[in-house]
Amino acid sequence: MLKNTCFALTFAMLSIASHAVPKGVCADFSSKLPNIRHAVCEAAQLRDMGARSVKGRTLWGRDIETEDAQLKVLVVGGIHGDEMSSSALVFQWIALAEQAPSDIPLPIHWRFIPALNPDGLFSRPAKRTNAHGVDLNRNFPTPNWARDSRIYWEKRTRKDPRRWPGNKALSEPESRFLLEQMESFKPNLIVSVHAPYALLDFDGPSQPPSRLGRLYLDQVGIFPGSLGNYAGVHRGVPVVTIELPQAARVPQEGEVRQMWIDLLRWTQDRLAPRPEVLVPQDLG
Repeated sequence: MLKNTCFALTFAMLSIASHAVPKGVCADFSSKLPNIRHAVCEAAQLRDMGARSVKGRTLWGRDIETEDAQLKVLVVGGIHGDEMSSSALVFQWIALAEQAPSDIPLPIHWRFIPALNPDGLFSRPAKRTNAHGVDLNRNFPTPNWARDSRIYWEKRTRKDPRRWPGNKALSEPESRFLLEQMESFKPNLIVSVHAPYALLDFDGPSQPPSRLGRLYLDQVGIFPGSLGNYAGVHRGVPVVTIELPQAARVPQEGEVRQMWIDLLRWTQDRLAPRPEVLVPQDLG
């Protein structure tokens, strides 16, 4: 009996160790992200997603899957490194995903990527672009990217270096990684978290959510190379873009939870598979 107990304890310790991120990773995240304590990062049980940033930093993620999951949802934060609240929100949502509310029983396979742009996040100061100076949210291969992205950058942004789309689509390892996630994970919904415009945007099929918490729908249009344009418009995967009110401050805990519940309810109402309706055969 004692031998079996020791084996079980050893197995449990090995299981915990297999989830643990290397020493220092959570210290880095907790020192940079608002309201994310070291323990919150450790509880997220991040795993190495097998991809690296320009500077070789690990891209971390976490899967939470309920039994008989009917939908796959990809949640991405930190596409822009200086929007620290976006990464913090994803960490908080990981904790909420582990405690699915009983009144919203929709089985979902969640995949969370808290910080797509770690090089930008851990720059001093944090910056929007990656280590190559590319805006990852302008680097996706939308139709006519080579022409439209350059025109938009030159004419509409007046060559703003913070919005440089890169020399070619998918030039960056971080944007290529996210494309690979779309190909392999095949999400039914993508949630992209940003700041600081305090609104809700939407691209793609389905009726968009009118609000998440205190954020109301205000569709701002599409941009060459953006994730919403590429995934939502051209690949037909709904993209909910959350713009938090502040880049360096995360909303209150109650507001974070309300946004989460509103997202769950909208997903259940609009994206959940509908049971087939059997039509009686005409026997006459």
